[in-house]
Amino acid sequence: MLTLVADDRPGIVHAITAALVAASGNILELQQFSSTDTGRFFLRLEVATPVTRGALMAELEPVAARFNAQIHLDAAERRIRTLILGSKAEHCANDLLFRYHSGYLPIEVPMMMSNHPTLASLAKFYEVPFEHLPVTNPEEKAAFERRVLEVVAEHDIELVVLARYMQILSPELCDALEGRAINIHHSFLPGFKGANPYRQAHARGVKLVGATAHFVTTDLDEGPIIEQNVRRVDHSQSVAELQSLGQDEESRTLTQAVKWFAEHRILLDGQRTIVFD
Repeated sequence: MLTLVADDRPGIVHAITAALVAASGNILELQQFSSTDTGRFFLRLEVATPVTRGALMAELEPVAARFNAQIHLDAAERRIRTLILGSKAEHCANDLLFRYHSGYLPIEVPMMMSNHPTLASLAKFYEVPFEHLPVTNPEEKAAFERRVLEVVAEHDIELVVLARYMQILSPELCDALEGRAINIHHSFLPGFKGANPYRQAHARGVKLVGATAHFVTTDLDEGPIIEQNVRRVDHSQSVAELQSLGQDEESRTLTQAVKWFAEHRILLDGQRTIVFD
């Protein structure tokens, strides 16, 4: 699996494919996009080759230097090491763990952490190590975030998923996890902030519920968007029904975003994402 990001100019695809031919590579899939907004070029391809990763990189490095390109190369079958953070809500964490356990998500989950003990039984069911640290004051929050960074280092974590983790990450942790932390929130934001968003939505007679998965940044809930889904509702549905429907969308949207990340389908273009689905 190869991804490339560079300033758009003629010859990039030709140079990449020539390097792959030199490495006896056979291209199985190729997707590309040129951004007219930023002048950047994005490429994702799957290649089969009998040579080692080192030999393939030896062919690709001159291309990277020539075009000042960022090239990432990884084995397509390798599972991305993922840390899941949660609080009390189970739906997103359960969907992630179920699909991880069933083999749908190409991830490994060496640890699940939470600021509440609620999810311990869920983690135990899926045989995932679980760690609970309370966050009731600034000192405990700082301790939790230090432990997150320790786990990231100890387990070579490549992706951190906020599966309805109901704490705002510090700017320092956001910076440390830049480009590798994904959050989910209901699409009522910013119209329905704070507690009980589904009750607020019901009171306003919303006609759509949905969810947005995005990268975590220091700008709260304003990171680059990865995936969004919506579902129509009407006046006849109760607060509980809206919440149930909304949670289904949250789970589906977050799982899709994680799958795309693990398959190296997401590339950043400034404040937005390029997703090769």
